[in-house]
Amino acid sequence: MAQTLAAAEAADATAPASSLRGNLSVASIVFIVVAAASPLGVIGGPVPLGIAGGNGAGFPFSFVIATVVLLLFSVGFTQMTRFVPNAGAFYAYIGAGLGRGLGLGAAFVALLAYLALEAGVFGLFGPGMSELVKSYGGPDLPWWLWAAVCFVLVAVLGYRNIELSGKLLAVLLIAEVAIVVVLDAVVIFSGGGPEGFSTGIVSPAEIVSGAPGIGILFAILSFVGFEATAVFRDEAKDPDRTIPRATYISLIAIGAFYTLSSWVLISANGQSTIVSKAEQNAGTLLQSTTEIYLGAVGGHIVQLLFVTSLFACILSFHNISSRYFFQLGARKVLPAALGQAHPKLGSPAKASVLASTVTGVLILLAVLLKLEPINQFYTWLGGISSVGVVLLLALTSVAVLAFFATKHPGGPVWQRRIAPSLGLAGLLGFLAIILLNLPSLVGEDGYGPSSFGVLFLLVAALAVGVGLSRRQKVRI
Repeated sequence: MAQTLAAAEAADATAPASSLRGNLSVASIVFIVVAAASPLGVIGGPVPLGIAGGNGAGFPFSFVIATVVLLLFSVGFTQMTRFVPNAGAFYAYIGAGLGRGLGLGAAFVALLAYLALEAGVFGLFGPGMSELVKSYGGPDLPWWLWAAVCFVLVAVLGYRNIELSGKLLAVLLIAEVAIVVVLDAVVIFSGGGPEGFSTGIVSPAEIVSGAPGIGILFAILSFVGFEATAVFRDEAKDPDRTIPRATYISLIAIGAFYTLSSWVLISANGQSTIVSKAEQNAGTLLQSTTEIYLGAVGGHIVQLLFVTSLFACILSFHNISSRYFFQLGARKVLPAALGQAHPKLGSPAKASVLASTVTGVLILLAVLLKLEPINQFYTWLGGISSVGVVLLLALTSVAVLAFFATKHPGGPVWQRRIAPSLGLAGLLGFLAIILLNLPSLVGEDGYGPSSFGVLFLLVAALAVGVGLSRRQKVRI
């Protein structure tokens, strides 16, 4: 009986349930998920914050640590891909390895995390667009008006076939990466900054200086989105090969880009003064550095591409959220209509409308409650998302270990046991760091480490409870 139930759960977890159409290549999926990570937005935002509040000149090594742990996670994740032939991503993997109840709970946790981050980034886009317009002599309009314009564009693009979004994201991503690469090259070929090249990335004293936990926190936040490659399985060419390749390429590209560019940013400003500069001007550090090395034109380009980078990030997370709604509708977890592809576009049109609706409500609530867009709306929702994504990564690692131990024993030991175990250990460490430092991130130090983080964990536990109660009624 136990074997029969396990087989049924595995079958449910891997049952095909979509008719989305697409012909995404490895490159297209890489563009989508790397755009979600918002490379320019990270170099202009979390990197200065990680330098100022974390471990200063040693901060780039935080990206090395994060990349190694996430690569270990990806070894087991991609090894299991061939056994989970649907686009359910996290919840499908957790359902296959740990049972449909936990899988269903994970689906709602993932939706909460991705929708929260999608909505939160509007809190960065609105003020950023407002400042860009004002810098060119335009009117001083409220942030939510620009957020509304962005919202409409995302809703329209999300409704249509993924290939249109993929092409647009490719253009925006190439542009934002190009300007940072040019800055990196100029600084490197000029021999570094006023003090030459920073040695903090290889100095143990610098790496453990200040608050390295804060550095790790901002590094992990910078990677959110890379794990979503499996969401696009139904729209990929040869998914058994495309998804693993896209996952590794995305992760390595993101990690290398962040490590190199953060090191160059520190070198360009001088290792001895970078912390004070980041503390005083975290939001403009990248732009001011670019102006020094590439002139005023370079500074204007960075300011423009910073806004387009945030737009690309929002569109990417919208595509991910829509596909979670679609898969849940296709499996009758949510109304079945959500799991119906558009007859002409082959897109998750109805699921996209729901994702837009939820995001729109969150933005409207922020406006009605008069939340400050960056320090409250974005940081609160970003904090919620960080807990959710790392929790899901850890649960997926446990599911991989359980799946290969009980349902497909044997096989390569490194891919199915050692690497996932090491990745899990690292992820649990990251989760502890995030929970301990989350109050600082959301500006609620008085509540202690159990405030926002534990609140989200309680919501996650409730979602799992709902999943367990309905596990016999739905297909995961």
